[in-house]
Amino acid sequence: MAQVEQPVLGLPGDVELRPWRLSDADVLVAAGQEPAIRQWNRLLVETPEDARRRIARMHERWQAEVSAIWAIARPGREAVGLIGWGDIDLSGGSAEILYWILPAARGGGVVTEATKRVSEWALNDLGLHRLRLCHSVANPASCRVADKAGFSLEGTMRSALLHADGWHDEHLHALVQGDI
Repeated sequence: MAQVEQPVLGLPGDVELRPWRLSDADVLVAAGQEPAIRQWNRLLVETPEDARRRIARMHERWQAEVSAIWAIARPGREAVGLIGWGDIDLSGGSAEILYWILPAARGGGVVTEATKRVSEWALNDLGLHRLRLCHSVANPASCRVADKAGFSLEGTMRSALLHADGWHDEHLHALVQGDI
């Protein structure tokens, strides 16, 4: 990963996944204030400075080969969401997906399409073997994304993630090499 630039990945409907830009800082601040994003993600971004630091860390983590995070956007427009891989383990062949989408872009299937595209990239281009998608059992939208993107439900991890309202059980979904 560190030897190449992060690619721009196309999606149906004139949407692309592109690296985050410092000019996207206001989008991260808005996402950090959006109630559903705050509920299901650990996105603590309160100021444009916080956002710019987070965007710089995204690029540093690509170079360190530990994460690959894209902005979901129409070409030439500001981001409407985030998707990517955290906890990348190149030697162990695994990673865990993370994503969120702003309210105006919800409901059109873009997160499902983005999940499929970054999964293809991770398995085929990066050469990973196993991809994880974990979400609170109280978040049925993420369960639908996992199912529609081809991830198999493997089980429930009890009291697995601390959210603002307490510990949540999480569903564990996975996609492995050969599933797609």
